Amino acid sequence: MTIMTATEFAKNIKKTLDRLEFGREEIILTRNNQKIARIIPGTTHLTALEAMADIYRTLTPEAGEHWLEESRSGNRLSKELRDPWAS
Repeated sequence: MTIMTATEFAKNIKKTLDRLEFGREEIILTRNNQKIARIIPGTTHLTALEAMADIYRTLTPEAGEHWLEESRSGNRLSKELRDPWAS
């Protein structure tokens, strides 16, 4: 747990957010020597809904329609497995 002033937080917001995200640190903010906030790292687990939340912004309407059609068809999985990282 790290204690920092609101001023320190404002001056170093990117670095502090990195500490939260990557270092998983808890931050206590103070102002006038009074604790005013506790910032804790968010969960690293995403639900499918959260992961796909703004897919609508990246898909064209045609691609979205095709994806929906494909998801509703009986052919959901390919017959052949392949390594997605292979070139």
